[in-house]
Amino acid sequence: MSVNKQSVSYTIIYIVVLVVVVAAALAGVSIALTPRQNENADADKMKQILASVHIVPDADVVTDFNRYITAQAVVNVAGDIIGDDAFSINVAEQSKIADLSERKLPVYMCTLSDGSEKYIIPVYGAGLWGPIWGYVAIDSDGSTVYGAYFAHQGETPGLGAEIEKPAFSGQFESKHLFKDGRFMPVTVVKAGQKPAGDEDYVDGVSGGTITSKGVGEMLQNCISPYEAYLNSLRNK
Repeated sequence: MSVNKQSVSYTIIYIVVLVVVVAAALAGVSIALTPRQNENADADKMKQILASVHIVPDADVVTDFNRYITAQAVVNVAGDIIGDDAFSINVAEQSKIADLSERKLPVYMCTLSDGSEKYIIPVYGAGLWGPIWGYVAIDSDGSTVYGAYFAHQGETPGLGAEIEKPAFSGQFESKHLFKDGRFMPVTVVKAGQKPAGDEDYVDGVSGGTITSKGVGEMLQNCISPYEAYLNSLRNK
Protein backbone atom coordinates (compact mmCIF):
# COMPACT_ATOMS: atom_id res chain seq x y z
CA MET A 1 0.00 0.00 0.00
CA SER A 2 1.55 3.25 -1.13
CA VAL A 3 1.52 6.34 1.05
CA ASN A 4 0.76 9.72 -0.42
CA LYS A 5 3.41 11.88 1.13
CA GLN A 6 1.86 14.97 -0.41
CA SER A 7 -1.44 14.57 1.40
CA VAL A 8 -2.54 16.79 4.26
CA SER A 9 -3.15 13.80 6.54
CA TYR A 10 0.39 12.52 6.01
CA THR A 11 1.82 15.94 6.85
CA ILE A 12 -0.24 16.18 10.03
CA ILE A 13 0.69 12.67 11.18
CA TYR A 14 4.37 13.34 10.43
CA ILE A 15 4.33 16.56 12.45
CA VAL A 16 2.53 14.91 15.38
CA VAL A 17 4.97 12.01 15.48
CA LEU A 18 7.95 14.38 15.24
CA VAL A 19 6.63 16.54 18.08
CA VAL A 20 6.04 13.49 20.29
CA VAL A 21 9.53 12.12 19.62
CA VAL A 22 11.22 15.46 20.28
CA ALA A 23 9.15 16.07 23.42
CA ALA A 24 10.01 12.61 24.74
CA ALA A 25 13.69 13.20 24.04
CA LEU A 26 13.67 16.58 25.82
CA ALA A 27 11.78 15.13 28.77
CA GLY A 28 14.31 12.34 29.03
CA VAL A 29 17.23 14.78 28.96
CA SER A 30 15.54 16.98 31.57
CA ILE A 31 14.96 14.03 33.90
CA ALA A 32 18.54 12.85 33.45
CA LEU A 33 19.96 16.30 34.22
CA THR A 34 17.69 17.10 37.18
CA PRO A 35 19.91 15.48 39.84
CA ARG A 36 22.98 17.36 38.57
CA GLN A 37 21.02 20.64 38.40
CA ASN A 38 19.83 20.15 41.98
CA GLU A 39 23.37 19.41 43.13
CA ASN A 40 24.66 22.59 41.47
CA ALA A 41 21.85 24.65 43.00
CA ASP A 42 22.58 23.22 46.46
CA ALA A 43 26.30 23.88 46.07
CA ASP A 44 25.64 27.48 45.05
CA LYS A 45 23.38 27.96 48.06
CA MET A 46 26.08 26.54 50.35
CA LYS A 47 28.63 28.90 48.81
CA GLN A 48 26.38 31.91 49.47
CA ILE A 49 25.77 30.86 53.08
CA LEU A 50 29.51 30.57 53.68
CA ALA A 51 30.08 33.95 52.00
CA SER A 52 28.12 35.62 54.80
CA VAL A 53 30.85 34.52 57.23
CA HIS A 54 33.66 35.47 54.84
CA ILE A 55 34.54 31.92 53.88
CA VAL A 56 35.56 31.22 50.29
CA PRO A 57 35.19 27.46 49.77
CA ASP A 58 37.93 25.32 48.32
CA ALA A 59 37.19 23.07 45.36
CA ASP A 60 34.72 20.98 47.37
CA VAL A 61 32.09 23.39 48.69
CA VAL A 62 30.07 20.57 50.27
CA THR A 63 33.02 19.52 52.43
CA ASP A 64 33.62 23.11 53.58
CA PHE A 65 29.93 23.62 54.26
CA ASN A 66 29.78 20.52 56.45
CA ARG A 67 33.00 21.57 58.18
CA TYR A 68 31.85 25.05 59.18
CA ILE A 69 28.06 24.66 59.44
CA THR A 70 28.03 22.56 62.56
CA ALA A 71 24.27 22.59 63.18
CA GLN A 72 20.98 23.69 61.65
CA ALA A 73 17.68 24.62 63.21
CA VAL A 74 14.19 25.69 62.26
CA VAL A 75 12.57 28.01 64.78
CA ASN A 76 9.22 29.72 65.13
CA VAL A 77 8.41 33.32 65.99
CA ALA A 78 8.40 32.42 69.70
CA GLY A 79 12.04 31.37 69.41
CA ASP A 80 11.31 27.67 69.90
CA ILE A 81 13.23 25.11 67.85
CA ILE A 82 10.75 23.11 65.79
CA GLY A 83 13.09 21.34 63.36
CA ASP A 84 16.69 20.71 62.38
CA ASP A 85 16.71 20.86 58.56
CA ALA A 86 17.13 24.53 57.72
CA PHE A 87 18.46 23.79 54.25
CA SER A 88 15.16 22.36 53.02
CA ILE A 89 13.10 25.42 54.01
CA ASN A 90 11.90 27.54 51.08
CA VAL A 91 12.67 31.03 52.36
CA ALA A 92 10.93 32.70 49.41
CA GLU A 93 7.65 31.02 50.34
CA GLN A 94 8.04 31.59 54.07
CA SER A 95 8.80 35.29 53.63
CA LYS A 96 5.37 35.79 52.01
CA ILE A 97 3.38 34.31 54.90
CA ALA A 98 1.72 37.27 56.60
CA ASP A 99 0.95 35.41 59.83
CA LEU A 100 4.37 35.26 61.51
CA SER A 101 3.23 32.46 63.79
CA GLU A 102 2.93 30.26 60.72
CA ARG A 103 6.45 30.87 59.42
CA LYS A 104 9.26 28.34 59.62
CA LEU A 105 12.50 30.23 60.26
CA PRO A 106 15.78 28.54 59.27
CA VAL A 107 19.03 29.17 61.14
CA TYR A 108 22.53 27.92 60.34
CA MET A 109 25.01 27.60 63.19
CA CYS A 110 28.56 28.19 62.03
CA THR A 111 31.74 27.47 63.97
CA LEU A 112 34.78 29.25 62.58
CA SER A 113 38.38 28.08 62.75
CA ASP A 114 38.98 30.17 65.87
CA GLY A 115 36.08 28.48 67.65
CA SER A 116 33.74 31.47 67.53
CA GLU A 117 30.09 30.78 66.75
CA LYS A 118 27.93 32.65 64.25
CA TYR A 119 24.24 32.34 63.48
CA ILE A 120 23.25 32.77 59.84
CA ILE A 121 19.78 33.93 58.88
CA PRO A 122 18.51 33.80 55.27
CA VAL A 123 16.50 36.72 53.86
CA TYR A 124 14.39 37.11 50.73
CA GLY A 125 12.61 40.07 49.14
CA ALA A 126 11.92 42.07 45.99
CA GLY A 127 14.17 44.48 44.12
CA LEU A 128 13.37 46.69 41.15
CA TRP A 129 13.32 44.00 38.46
CA GLY A 130 13.08 40.76 40.37
CA PRO A 131 13.81 38.89 43.57
CA ILE A 132 16.71 39.69 45.87
CA TRP A 133 17.99 37.49 48.66
CA GLY A 134 20.88 36.98 51.00
CA TYR A 135 22.27 35.77 54.32
CA VAL A 136 23.07 37.74 57.45
CA ALA A 137 25.56 36.31 59.96
CA ILE A 138 25.20 37.32 63.59
CA ASP A 139 27.62 36.90 66.49
CA SER A 140 26.77 34.64 69.41
CA ASP A 141 25.61 37.73 71.34
CA GLY A 142 22.48 37.66 69.15
CA SER A 143 22.91 41.29 68.13
CA THR A 144 26.19 42.13 66.36
CA VAL A 145 26.26 41.54 62.62
CA TYR A 146 29.39 39.61 61.67
CA GLY A 147 28.85 39.62 57.91
CA ALA A 148 26.30 39.72 55.12
CA TYR A 149 25.86 38.46 51.59
CA PHE A 150 23.28 39.68 49.07
CA ALA A 151 22.37 38.55 45.57
CA HIS A 152 19.80 39.38 42.92
CA GLN A 153 18.18 37.96 39.82
CA GLY A 154 18.06 40.91 37.45
CA GLU A 155 18.96 44.26 38.98
CA THR A 156 20.60 46.91 36.80
CA PRO A 157 24.40 46.58 36.47
CA GLY A 158 26.17 49.50 38.11
CA LEU A 159 23.03 50.46 40.01
CA GLY A 160 20.82 48.04 41.96
CA ALA A 161 23.16 45.16 41.15
CA GLU A 162 25.73 46.78 43.43
CA ILE A 163 24.03 45.17 46.42
CA GLU A 164 26.06 42.05 45.67
CA LYS A 165 29.35 43.95 46.01
CA PRO A 166 31.38 43.99 49.26
CA ALA A 167 31.24 47.81 49.20
CA PHE A 168 27.56 47.51 50.12
CA SER A 169 27.36 44.30 52.17
CA GLY A 170 30.51 45.22 54.12
CA GLN A 171 28.69 48.15 55.71
CA PHE A 172 26.61 45.76 57.78
CA GLU A 173 29.57 44.43 59.73
CA SER A 174 29.52 45.42 63.44
CA LYS A 175 26.02 46.88 63.19
CA HIS A 176 23.61 45.89 65.94
CA LEU A 177 20.09 44.47 65.93
CA PHE A 178 19.43 45.45 69.55
CA LYS A 179 19.92 49.01 70.80
CA ASP A 180 19.35 49.79 74.47
CA GLY A 181 17.48 46.52 74.82
CA ARG A 182 15.18 47.25 71.89
CA PHE A 183 15.12 45.09 68.77
CA MET A 184 15.72 47.20 65.66
CA PRO A 185 16.89 45.54 62.42
CA VAL A 186 19.52 47.47 60.49
CA THR A 187 17.89 49.85 58.02
CA VAL A 188 19.02 51.12 54.62
CA VAL A 189 18.88 54.86 53.96
CA LYS A 190 19.84 57.18 51.14
CA ALA A 191 23.51 58.13 51.31
CA GLY A 192 24.01 61.19 53.51
CA GLN A 193 20.76 60.72 55.39
CA LYS A 194 19.90 59.14 58.73
CA PRO A 195 16.89 57.10 59.86
CA ALA A 196 14.17 58.70 61.94
CA GLY A 197 14.87 56.35 64.85
CA ASP A 198 17.98 55.18 66.67
CA GLU A 199 18.51 51.98 64.71
CA ASP A 200 21.84 51.24 63.05
CA TYR A 201 21.87 51.94 59.34
CA VAL A 202 23.87 51.61 56.13
CA ASP A 203 23.96 53.77 53.01
CA GLY A 204 21.89 52.59 50.08
CA VAL A 205 23.32 52.13 46.59
CA SER A 206 23.70 55.37 44.68
CA GLY A 207 21.21 55.33 41.80
CA GLY A 208 19.61 52.14 43.11
CA THR A 209 16.99 53.67 45.36
CA ILE A 210 14.27 51.09 44.77
CA THR A 211 16.62 48.14 45.15
CA SER A 212 18.10 49.66 48.32
CA LYS A 213 14.61 50.16 49.70
CA GLY A 214 13.89 46.54 48.82
CA VAL A 215 16.88 45.40 50.87
CA GLY A 216 15.66 47.41 53.85
CA GLU A 217 12.17 45.97 53.59
CA MET A 218 13.60 42.49 53.14
CA LEU A 219 15.61 42.77 56.34
CA GLN A 220 12.66 44.11 58.29
CA ASN A 221 10.33 41.38 57.01
CA CYS A 222 12.72 38.46 57.35
CA ILE A 223 14.79 39.27 60.44
CA SER A 224 12.04 40.68 62.68
CA PRO A 225 10.45 37.23 63.21
CA TYR A 226 13.75 36.08 64.77
CA GLU A 227 13.55 38.61 67.63
CA ALA A 228 12.66 36.05 70.31
CA TYR A 229 15.30 33.58 69.10
CA LEU A 230 18.04 36.22 68.94
CA ASN A 231 17.03 37.51 72.35
CA SER A 232 17.48 33.99 73.72
CA LEU A 233 21.06 34.06 72.43
CA ARG A 234 21.63 37.37 74.20
CA ASN A 235 20.41 35.89 77.46
CA LYS A 236 22.68 32.85 77.35
